[in-house]
Amino acid sequence: MFERYRQTLSIALTALDILLINVAFALAYWMRYDLQWFAAVDPAFRVPFRSFVPISLALTVLLLVIYKVGGVYDQPRGASWFDEFYHIVTGTATGIILVIFTLAIFFRPIYSRLIFFYAAILIVVLLGAIRSAKRILLRQLRKRGRGVDRVLIVGAGEVGRTVMRNIVAQPGWGYQIIGFVDDDPDKGSTDIGRFKAMGETANLPRLVKEQAIDEVILTLPWMYHRKIVSIMAQCERHQVRVRIVPDMFQMSLSRLQTVDLGGVPLIGVQEIEFSRGKVLFKRAMDVMISLVGLAVLIPLLILIAVAIKLDSRGPVIFRQIRVGKGERLFAMYKFRSMREGAEEEQEELMDQNEASGPLFKIKNDPRVTKVGRFLRRSSLDELPQFVNVLMGHMSLVGPRPAPPGEVQRYQPWHKRRLEVSPGLTGLWQVSGRSQLTFDEMVLLDLYYIENWSPGLDFQIMLRTVPQFLFGNGAY
Repeated sequence: MFERYRQTLSIALTALDILLINVAFALAYWMRYDLQWFAAVDPAFRVPFRSFVPISLALTVLLLVIYKVGGVYDQPRGASWFDEFYHIVTGTATGIILVIFTLAIFFRPIYSRLIFFYAAILIVVLLGAIRSAKRILLRQLRKRGRGVDRVLIVGAGEVGRTVMRNIVAQPGWGYQIIGFVDDDPDKGSTDIGRFKAMGETANLPRLVKEQAIDEVILTLPWMYHRKIVSIMAQCERHQVRVRIVPDMFQMSLSRLQTVDLGGVPLIGVQEIEFSRGKVLFKRAMDVMISLVGLAVLIPLLILIAVAIKLDSRGPVIFRQIRVGKGERLFAMYKFRSMREGAEEEQEELMDQNEASGPLFKIKNDPRVTKVGRFLRRSSLDELPQFVNVLMGHMSLVGPRPAPPGEVQRYQPWHKRRLEVSPGLTGLWQVSGRSQLTFDEMVLLDLYYIENWSPGLDFQIMLRTVPQFLFGNGAY
């Protein structure tokens, strides 16, 4: 289904590009000859727009060819907006230069070169904007289950969970995991978040038909070579695509590295190392942003403190023991959002718990104060954690710190989220927050750990802003 949507989208984008390129050229003519930006035009040298029409059409054809060859209309699965935008910028620059060069050789120099500069900028802006609109539209369609490939994963071990967390972290890939099968009775009968356990691999033919599966992803170890071949044959009979994940991918905190040895590909496993330079850079950013944040937010912090005091009895700051990197304990600070003594009441409310796994959350928690409800929805209750960041207990970005009682109920694979410093914000906070199951939160945390970079931290911090403003999934 994803492929059909991509083909339809490619045709629609091509048609829109044809329109927008010509609109951009018309606007460029208006800017150059009517608005006369940057340089006046002598009326004697004004060229009528009809003289530019053939050039505009020729440029359109040339750019479409360049875009097609450059892969603008055939972006690989999971390509980012920046990937598309980069190809549009380079393709447009190439096309504009070729047109200017051709006009300079074969025609008299009566055409203003400035109009082509305007046209290039407008084409890049308009085509980049339409790609942004496309991604927003696709995101909404995929939330409704349209334009996605329904995927069944074979194997629920570390490799299978690696695939799951990558798909959860990259919704733009267009995959919808329907569930997974595994011959291990424990794994094949235990759901992982919203991903349903569907029993043994023997159920595969029935599930493929009943669940309308588009693609099967095999994550079995290579020792099960015969079973892999058998499953591939079954998928072929049902006309379902099958992909295989090499089981070397399961190694902890690793990524594949390919080296070309005179045409012979050598595949190895490269451990992800948090080099001292990267760690120091992350720490420097934490300290700098936290200091600036606290300095700028002092009036707001005072206002929140006053509101809490006027609203209910108890301290302004709530101090709670949390588990940090390497399972070390530390005191985390928050603005108090519940009435005094709320922790002692939690046991009485366990039957109202709406969260999955070891988490405890109630959407309409009766212990939350009026001011506290606003603070939680806006995430303003988290602001004192800038102090934790300055003290080195936390980072700006990372997995959220959990209470000790929650960590005690972790499964072994959950504990990998404790390998890095906890964060003020993180990948799961900008991917659904409380709307996600606990297993999905952990999958996103592990994706962050395995793919950490300063760029990823910056991206998460930018995505935190709308979450902060609109409070999506917060309670």
